[in-house]
Parts: sequence; C-alpha cells; structure tokens
Amino acid sequence: MSIFPRSLVLAMLASAAVSASAQNGNQPPPPQHDGKRGPPQEAIDACKGKAEGVKVTFKGRRGEDVKGVCKKMREGVVAVPEGGMPPPPPDQRK
Repeated sequence: MSIFPRSLVLAMLASAAVSASAQNGNQPPPPQHDGKRGPPQEAIDACKGKAEGVKVTFKGRRGEDVKGVCKKMREGVVAVPEGGMPPPPPDQRK
C-alpha cells in the first residue's frame, strides 16, 4: 500500500471517530437517580406499609404517573409498573 492511500484511510478513520464522539456529546444526560440502581424512591414509598399485590400509582423517574402493583423484592415491598417497565424516551433509545 502506498503512502497516499494509507494516509487517506487514516484520515477517514480519524474523521469517523470525531463524528461519533460529537454525536455522543449531543445526547441529553440520562435520568438522575442518585447514582444507585434499582427502583426509584417513589416506587418504594408508594408501597410503604402496604401488602404485596396492592395496586398503587406513583411518579416515575421522568415525573409521569405510573400505575403499578406492590411486589416483594430485596428492597422490601416495591411498586412495579403494570405491564413491565416503560420504554425510555425516544431521544434515549439506542
């Protein structure tokens, strides 16, 4: 391979890396949940003092109303969204 095509390939690779880096920088930060994984505090609070199987409504991580049911987990009795976890907003999907 001569020097010209090799430098052209390297320039293209560098350009692609910069472009990918710039695209990642334009994405909004993920929802905040105090650096811990697991259910949001609102899901824990919604079932405080309630039995497993009780239906509740609580605020989701993005402030939306979420209908759920209390289930026993390692954190205690926690509200789990009916039908599973809602999908992430379109701008945060991969």
